[in-house]
Amino acid sequence: MSDSIDPRLLDKRVAHRYLRKGLLDEREYERLLKGLPDLDEHALPIEASMEGDEIDDLDDDDDEDDGQP
Repeated sequence: MSDSIDPRLLDKRVAHRYLRKGLLDEREYERLLKGLPDLDEHALPIEASMEGDEIDDLDDDDDEDDGQP
């Protein structure tokens, strides 16, 4: 990670605001993002549900109310 960029400015949720205000240099920020390693191969799929979650799973093959015979 670049030592010249304050780590608090790197949060992608607020980086655009800092870019507009001139607190973050766009070229340096882009260079930092491009230098990050691709960790996609280390990602794990997760499955989550909330208590009382009654949303029907649209991927179920055994769904009888989908109108298909």
